Amino acid sequence: MSIRTAPSRAASLLACLVLPPRAVLLIIVLLSLHAGLAQAETVYVRAGRMLDVESGRLLEDRAILVEDGRIARIEPAAALPPPPGARVHDLSGYTVLPGLMDAHTHLVGDAGKHGYAGLGDSLPTSTLYGAANARATLLAGFTTVRDLGGPGFADVALRDAIAAGVVDGPRIIAAGPAIGITGGHCSDDNLLPFERKSQGEGVADGPWEVRRQVRRNIKYGVDLIKTCSTGGVLSKGTEVGAPQYTVEELRALVEEAHSHGRKVASHAHGASGIRNALEAGVDSIEHASFIDDAGIALAKKNGAVLVMDIYNTEFILGEGEKAGILPGSLEKERRTGGIQRENFRRAHQAGVAIAFGTDAGVYPHGQNARQFSRMVRFGMTPLQAIRAATLGTARLFGIEGEAGALRPGLQADLVAVAGDPLQDVSVLEDARFVMKQGRVYRAPDSAAP
Repeated sequence: MSIRTAPSRAASLLACLVLPPRAVLLIIVLLSLHAGLAQAETVYVRAGRMLDVESGRLLEDRAILVEDGRIARIEPAAALPPPPGARVHDLSGYTVLPGLMDAHTHLVGDAGKHGYAGLGDSLPTSTLYGAANARATLLAGFTTVRDLGGPGFADVALRDAIAAGVVDGPRIIAAGPAIGITGGHCSDDNLLPFERKSQGEGVADGPWEVRRQVRRNIKYGVDLIKTCSTGGVLSKGTEVGAPQYTVEELRALVEEAHSHGRKVASHAHGASGIRNALEAGVDSIEHASFIDDAGIALAKKNGAVLVMDIYNTEFILGEGEKAGILPGSLEKERRTGGIQRENFRRAHQAGVAIAFGTDAGVYPHGQNARQFSRMVRFGMTPLQAIRAATLGTARLFGIEGEAGALRPGLQADLVAVAGDPLQDVSVLEDARFVMKQGRVYRAPDSAAP
């Protein structure tokens, strides 16, 4: 998967505007020039400490030279002075590490409205919230995210708007509407009564209908496919561990997605639904709350990645009622959260690949880094948790040749924090400097744009 650049998606974004063709062409040219000028700047970053996530070493006093949005050189600062005309950022008092990544977000919508509270928001309203959420996520140090389930392809539009420089935000790998069964979690609308004839846009029953939905999502520009192979916590009328979709249906979905070069992320809490999804060949299991020994062994055998959101239990049980989370969902979370955290420990000890993913949107955006301390509490070292949000996510996203580490040739995605994250991983909750593809969005000596 390639990382999209600004001009490459401008036409599709502007096609929605009612403008004369010459005006559209002029705007595309101006966006291209703006992107080119922004990336052509040479930036020099002096890091008091630099975390090399590949070696695990914390390197003292390093200089990072950025040209055309990519890392050009990394040297000891004494050996690499700032070149003439470079924009200099002195981060001598900070630790610099690669831009962080979150493998499970929901940017579109108001994170303070769950259940019936969000029914009054239109898709345009939810998309505008998405723009604000994207900016908050970027300023928190997350330069790339997967968005797993955007209504009306709003996440695809947000991805393109960010790539075109219209709004600020992380790179988005967008799934569009999640695909699932009638009455199921994440795909159907179970809040309204029968007479309203309400059905979710991602509903598909049977192998051929599943294939059609995959093809439809790809038609409208998604980067991956999201499905649900069990019920969920926050949906009405589903049991959190109950299977959704047969293995036959899931195999059809995965085969169709993979034939088009798209990976598949499967929401799955229950043990049997997890095994069904893994047997069908999905690339990642989201949540994995009740995973058993057979599921752990199958994930290792298949090379599948677990994305376990072990932070948001605190938000759901602490503040969820105020945000409109239904009583039934609160009860399901009480049965789920503690078991999920212990299974996180078990899966990690067994050597299953685990990527950093938080389900942001359940809780307010910008708090993504709070999960690091929970990952450490439940079995990881700080370095392992950081690698899960850099090297591990980059591999899952298919962009390990573009991002996820600090070395020449990669995209210049940098985050700086005060203190040593290898000693106190909670310092990642306070990003002081954020650069994405060579552009600085937050710096200690200036206000964020």
